[in-house]
Amino acid sequence: MQRLIKHVNDFFPEDAKLQRMFEQCFVNTFTTTLKKQEDGKTFVITGDIPAMWLRDSAAQVRPYLLAAEEDEELADLIEGVIRQQFSFILHDPYANAFNESANGKGYQTDITTMTPHIWERKYEIDSLCYPIQLAYLFWKSTGRTAFLQESFQDVMKTILHVWRTEQDHENHSPYRFERAEVRQSDTLIRHGKGGHVVPTGMTWSAFRPSDDACTYGYLVPSNMFAVVVLEYAAEISNQVLNLPILSKECLNLRNEIKQGIETFAKFSHPINGDMYVYETDGEGRVNLMDDANVPSLLAAPYLGYMPYEDQVYANTRQFILSRDNPYYYEGKFANGIGSPHTPDHYIWHIALAIQGMTTTVEGEKQMILDYFKTTDGGTAYMHEGFNADCPEEFTRDWFAWANTMFSEFVLSLTGKAVKGSPLYHQLIKNQ
Repeated sequence: MQRLIKHVNDFFPEDAKLQRMFEQCFVNTFTTTLKKQEDGKTFVITGDIPAMWLRDSAAQVRPYLLAAEEDEELADLIEGVIRQQFSFILHDPYANAFNESANGKGYQTDITTMTPHIWERKYEIDSLCYPIQLAYLFWKSTGRTAFLQESFQDVMKTILHVWRTEQDHENHSPYRFERAEVRQSDTLIRHGKGGHVVPTGMTWSAFRPSDDACTYGYLVPSNMFAVVVLEYAAEISNQVLNLPILSKECLNLRNEIKQGIETFAKFSHPINGDMYVYETDGEGRVNLMDDANVPSLLAAPYLGYMPYEDQVYANTRQFILSRDNPYYYEGKFANGIGSPHTPDHYIWHIALAIQGMTTTVEGEKQMILDYFKTTDGGTAYMHEGFNADCPEEFTRDWFAWANTMFSEFVLSLTGKAVKGSPLYHQLIKNQ
């Protein structure tokens, strides 16, 4: 990790502020959120919330894979994260956040099937995607496979069952979720079943990666992510586990979901042309927007769904980074994407990092870097959302996911990315 910090310092020798910001943000997850357990697993808190989100924990440690290529101790910690994630998925694949022990903390009064191990049971497709992605990239970075031999087959069978069940949520899903006396985005309508959907080939999601309820049940960016990680799972099943039948099951579902996206999730915009929608119900209703959280439409090539130069993505990106997107904000200090999860006019550092890592324009990368340097609120850390006109006003002063996304963006500017990732392949292509 120190060598990577030195690498960034050498790349930006005259920028003391950026050097300080990178060092603080890069080590933040390692020094404040990783907790090694007695059984060798690693529990990861998000920062100011003492629970482990499957999504956040994977994204938080992802940049450390660059160091894990050489650092055995760090590799052990990340392997422990994956093993912990796999254990949680087998405990309940519909839960998104878990407790360190069976202590009964979190939202135990929610009307759903809770256990003392579960902090929150908001079902999100991406909660199952991220551990597969992390396992795949960890394998590519370190060559380790023992952790895959342990439980990957059982984990994938569990995930495949859930995603196939949720292809026909209306008729087959056992999942229900209600939370009393909260804003509408924290609960599901129709007695916990969510809005009506019809089969499309895509798989249903109750909530977005923001933990806000979906307006329409087919969340397109998360389905895109599922397409990518199912390819990863198929490769692992073939090359590591020698399970061709499991590999074929993954690819079959992958093809069905992708066909559903390409058939039901495109919209002909009068200004931008053919583009992807954020959500749809399969009956013609669509949600034209993008959210700051990842997976997002903006992040589609970063996740690996399509090439960075794809024309439909370019059209979608043009929509996302304009006032046509209801969560795109323009301010004195930055322009960028926010979220209905945070106040109006608040831009997210995570979205800025994704914008920087998905553009092919060098000037835009520099603009994003300048935004980071002027919107830290004087803390040298990243935050969830910040006021575009007053960066000193922000949400969550300790948000590890944003810190590591910023770190990954800075590393990408120096030509470094995690082995096997779409960003890694893009950097090689541009060399």
